[in-house]
Amino acid sequence: MNNPILLSISLLTLSNVFMTFAWYAHLKELNNKPWLIAALISWGIALFEYLLQVPANRIGYTVLSVGQLKIMQEAITLTVFVPFAFFYLKEPLKLDYLWSGLCIMGAVYFAFRSRFAEMV
Repeated sequence: MNNPILLSISLLTLSNVFMTFAWYAHLKELNNKPWLIAALISWGIALFEYLLQVPANRIGYTVLSVGQLKIMQEAITLTVFVPFAFFYLKEPLKLDYLWSGLCIMGAVYFAFRSRFAEMV
């Protein structure tokens, strides 16, 4: 893949899958274990997140600002977290997720609006 933005998005999406499991799966799977066990297992999962996230940010930084990378990361986080919460943790979908998503999309617009203007 030669497009650094698409490569960065792909790696950040995979990274977020690991991050979401590291941060939240222990609530379902290890809730009867001591927190230290959950933390150590989460660290092990988070290693894979960092192995994807660090190159994603380095690649993305060749064409994007740090602010654009962060806003993009937050948008990706929400698109990974909501299905995870619904399907894996069996959390109910709430209208608040939609409003949160719209706010993040607004942030994406403002972070990338100069790029959008160049495309038009």
